[in-house]
Amino acid sequence: MRRLFAEGGLSRLNRMMRRSLPDPDRLLAAAAFDADFYLAANPDVGSAGVDPLTHFLEFGWREGRDPTRDFSLDAYLQAFPDVAKLQVNPFVHYLKAGRPRLLPAESPLGFRHEILERLVPLETRVAAVRAMSAPCALAEPLTAALAAADRGLHITFSHDDFTAHLGGLQAALQREAARVTAEGRDHLHLHPANAWPVVRTAVEPGALGVVWNGRRLGVYAASTVAGALAAAPRRDGARSFAIHSLLGHAAEETGDILEAAGLSEGVFWLHDFASLCAGFHLLRDDVEDCAAPPPDSAACGVCVYGPWRGRHLAAHAQLFARLKLTVAAPSRATLDLWRRSTTLPAVATLILPHARLSPIGAAPIRAGRPFRLAYAGLPVAHKGWPVFQALAVKHFDDPRYEFLHLGARTAANLPIEFQRVIAGPADPLAMRNALAAAEVDAVLIWPLCRETFSYVAYEAVAAGCAVLTGPDSGNVADFVAEGGQGQVLADEQALADAFAGGDILALARARRRPMLYHLAYSALTPDLAEHGRAA
Repeated sequence: MRRLFAEGGLSRLNRMMRRSLPDPDRLLAAAAFDADFYLAANPDVGSAGVDPLTHFLEFGWREGRDPTRDFSLDAYLQAFPDVAKLQVNPFVHYLKAGRPRLLPAESPLGFRHEILERLVPLETRVAAVRAMSAPCALAEPLTAALAAADRGLHITFSHDDFTAHLGGLQAALQREAARVTAEGRDHLHLHPANAWPVVRTAVEPGALGVVWNGRRLGVYAASTVAGALAAAPRRDGARSFAIHSLLGHAAEETGDILEAAGLSEGVFWLHDFASLCAGFHLLRDDVEDCAAPPPDSAACGVCVYGPWRGRHLAAHAQLFARLKLTVAAPSRATLDLWRRSTTLPAVATLILPHARLSPIGAAPIRAGRPFRLAYAGLPVAHKGWPVFQALAVKHFDDPRYEFLHLGARTAANLPIEFQRVIAGPADPLAMRNALAAAEVDAVLIWPLCRETFSYVAYEAVAAGCAVLTGPDSGNVADFVAEGGQGQVLADEQALADAFAGGDILALARARRRPMLYHLAYSALTPDLAEHGRAA
């Protein structure tokens, strides 16, 4: 093949290759083939000027080059060794055979062992981000924006640009920003220009990304931001601040910025447990809940996050000593754990759930169909995807059950129906509405970590679904137990037994007769005065 390239016989090669496969097979493959992915994964094909589909059908599959991001030739041949003996194109066979599902082999040591094998030392992660540099802009755009502002000001800090990323915290900040704008105030949001896995110290380089009234303004040194705030004229209007995450920020710089804005009293949100440990999910080595033991405990001594815990404790102690911070939690479970685990001097503590439910009426019910279990969200381990996947694989041919995944993306070749659902500013109720339309019986929410608040749990109940969870899921377990919104099972074995024996069928819609609910989201900090509960 390389000889033909060198001789410039590309058109001849393409004609030859097109004749080599029956037209129906080529048409079938063309409909599923991802040319963009193939060219990106195989730059030599693009540089040679060969049609990517033609290359794959004649040569690529023999060389182990996958046709799409979600189809593995190797996995297919391992699952169906008879196909390898036939010496036919596995992808074409897959398409012609009705797209049989591949059942992934389960590690004999379990998925947690696989997480441990992939665990990257925190030193390596921090070193990688230290090596990155973000060029800083001149102060003029920021100075001009602040100088022209003639309204009140709200300043927020978080770990990333909430206008560019999807997630629960980002969605919450979008709602907070929208409320601030509706109140007629300006909003200054600050985030690390490069994503840090820990808080920074003042001696570590780290520029800040600036978002002004929903528009990205540029990247600036923290001292530049403080200088621009100090130089800006002080006009009438309320000023406030909220710290949603200190990851990637230095406590000293954060204090300097707020002092320059004339602020010292504000809100510190518990969206995670970064104020207790560098492992902000409180997962020992990313696999086991640790419940924030004493910093000098043996448990911290064996955890990858243990040596970095002191950095987080010191940074937050410095921040709380310099500022007068009210701690706001989205759930009682979150606040109780935080209180048990720290002596940080909060001025006050408040609880404000990120969402509220109000009944609409009875959910539609169709009897006589299999029990439908769903997973909602990204297929990631710390949210419990491997637990859901194991159930789906074990019961893929069990007529009692159907398995559905709703989210932005899924894992490939599983016996699970996938529906693409992305909730965002344009459609915040997308997940709730999709679960309701699919008439899902129950949603599995089995995180490895303690959830501070679970939007999915509220979306599920609002859609008429029951929630299945474990005892260490934080807010989820409390929400289910207090409202009778599903079942809290003792452990993963109890979950497996409930499906094997059929006990879980008691949560079917036809038996529960569930309600549908309106789902109203909080605007967070602006809602605290009206809806927050002192605790």
